[in-house]
Amino acid sequence: MFSSLSDYVKFLESKGELIRIKEFVDPVLEIAEVTDRVSKMPGGGKALLFENTGTRYPVLTNMMGSEKRILYTLGADSFEEIEQRFEDIINQILKEKSTLMDKLKMLPLLKEVSRWLPVNHKGSAPCQEVVQYNAKLSELPILKCWPQDGGRFITLPLVHTVSPVTGQRNVGMYRMQVFDDNTTGMHWHKHKTGAKHLSESGHRLPVAVCLGGDPLYTYCATAPLPEGIDEYLLAGFLRGKPVEMVECFTQKLKVPADCDFVIEGYVQKSEPLVIEGPFGDHTGFYSLEDYYPQFHVTCISHRKDAIYPATIVGVPPQEDRFIALATEKIFLTPIKLVISPEIKDLYLPEEGVGHNFAVVKIRKSYDGQAFKVANAMWGAGQMMFNKFLIVVDEEIDIRDHNALKETICKHYFPETDTLVSKGPLDILDHTAPRVGFGGKLCLDATTKEYSRKEPVEMDQIIRVKFDKDEEESSEYRKLWLLGANCDAERDSSIKNGVLHLDATSKKGMKGFDREWPDIVTSSEETKAAVDAKWASISSEL
Repeated sequence: MFSSLSDYVKFLESKGELIRIKEFVDPVLEIAEVTDRVSKMPGGGKALLFENTGTRYPVLTNMMGSEKRILYTLGADSFEEIEQRFEDIINQILKEKSTLMDKLKMLPLLKEVSRWLPVNHKGSAPCQEVVQYNAKLSELPILKCWPQDGGRFITLPLVHTVSPVTGQRNVGMYRMQVFDDNTTGMHWHKHKTGAKHLSESGHRLPVAVCLGGDPLYTYCATAPLPEGIDEYLLAGFLRGKPVEMVECFTQKLKVPADCDFVIEGYVQKSEPLVIEGPFGDHTGFYSLEDYYPQFHVTCISHRKDAIYPATIVGVPPQEDRFIALATEKIFLTPIKLVISPEIKDLYLPEEGVGHNFAVVKIRKSYDGQAFKVANAMWGAGQMMFNKFLIVVDEEIDIRDHNALKETICKHYFPETDTLVSKGPLDILDHTAPRVGFGGKLCLDATTKEYSRKEPVEMDQIIRVKFDKDEEESSEYRKLWLLGANCDAERDSSIKNGVLHLDATSKKGMKGFDREWPDIVTSSEETKAAVDAKWASISSEL
């Protein structure tokens, strides 16, 4: 367990997984450009500690941006190790308790679970070593990542709220655009728990925003937990010990005692929404201006050795692909046992930025089972945001793209094996006909009586149209653009036994009245400024 980001930095350095950058790198645009270059290196590059930020605080980026570092964060040697622990516990819970002895056997498990629950911290808390009631957000090295961003954004906030109805805590990760020294936006979408807590509040909702501490907290805030399951219970399970919590000074909330920063404040229900954005988002495109609640700061406390954590999102690959990898592995067992037991494995290709693409292998028993699985998954938690789902047989290596292509080319027949549906999508999906609502498509590539003996060429069954300037792009980029620019219902059609998909820009398209965003990229001025420093920075990479 890591007691702070400083502790985590020392550990990463001992493993050769971190680079200290002593030269001044501006939090406005330059840190993002450096981090973007490093995160796109093979394996995700190294974690970066920017020691000269123009403030008293260093900035840590790409801290979970490799398979090694995400496993360090989770405290495991492999994802399979965590998956097995999940499976053992869930099997114990679901096992039928028909006798008194069976019920008594549950007592050790219940005792163990109780040890994972958060507890109160005794004594003074590290996160409250320095307390500032008139603090200014401008004193923190908050990043502006991309040239069209609406301003500086806090990108790794652990946003704590409590339901006024149930008293249950939620820890979410919602970006926060800084408006001035004491206010920010609170970018929680309408389907997020934070937004629900605000709707339940009478007048004012207390909010506490934590930064840093044990990096596991950051992962847990992104995890797709069912509503009502405390994120710090997951942290306690993964660490094998409870998270110690402390009361805030100005809000009736508890936060982890070992965080690096705590920004206390509130969101007022009666206050008009404010314009937030644009922001260069994890989709690789800018999410556009929209109206969101405003967060008011009442106090900032921090450790004396505080490090400011940040992440960069944009055109993949980025750090978030490894966070998604952990989620894909860890939560496979609950998906198999609770949603669809015939599922054997799940793969979320990084080109799909978390949810646009999913590949599932199943133990098939009957015709139509692939579509049954698709409907079940589209109705389950964050899988409701999935757009393109491919279902294959259990012996297929779903992480081998060549094997996947061969399977599709052998077993997929567009006219009979395509399910087109519609439903909720990510609010950030810019190509959907309506915000947060659009098409979904499932390809049944399982073995059938009419399967081909030999695979055909891909363009004989699936053809994708791209903009002319993207026709020579890499396969990786094309797959990303397909997920980003194609609505699975509006932009798909089957003609003469071929599935046609349109992944071109819809800007100016008749009947499409939404604003079309730009692809995220640095300005030439920022690239030149970083080029001038790159020799000294890259010498350690």
